[in-house]
Amino acid sequence: MMYPLVRELAAADAPARVPVAVTCRVLGLARQPYYQWLASPVTDAELTEAHRANALFDAHRDDPEFGRRFLVDEARAAGQVMAERTGWQICRDNRWWSVFGKRKGRGKITKAGPPVHDDRVRRDITAPAPNRLWLTDITEHATGEGKHSLRAAKDAYSGQIVGYSIDSRMKSSLAVSALESAVARRSQVA
Repeated sequence: MMYPLVRELAAADAPARVPVAVTCRVLGLARQPYYQWLASPVTDAELTEAHRANALFDAHRDDPEFGRRFLVDEARAAGQVMAERTGWQICRDNRWWSVFGKRKGRGKITKAGPPVHDDRVRRDITAPAPNRLWLTDITEHATGEGKHSLRAAKDAYSGQIVGYSIDSRMKSSLAVSALESAVARRSQVA
């Protein structure tokens, strides 16, 4: 936007004062929009977008692993209602991506290469006694209420699920609560 330049050149304390009409003619600008901008340099739309961007930034700073869909949900919960597309545009313009990044080579189907350092990988997942080795996994399930994430811990010795946790979002607290659940259940048994 060239309007700040027009204002600076037309200022009374400018070293070489240039009238607004001359500056607008040289830059190819109409004078009426300049005077409208001068009356209100920040439009309501720009102010609304700034508030939305602040809400999205706050959500991104709190949970950098969230993608733009979750960020828009968090901004809506904070009171900044916006369309999905608007949230996407703001996140794209400010480069607020999930810390996990974007998938590369989307659409390309490639064969997996040979395993790297396969000779060093120990695939022995047996345990000599209970509570010596726990295996964990996280899955996402679609339900009538939306997607839910399930984190489970399995004892390698007995093959039993020793702890689990369910939440509507895949957060680090889900893993912590699953392990706390396993410790609590196994301490009752012992």
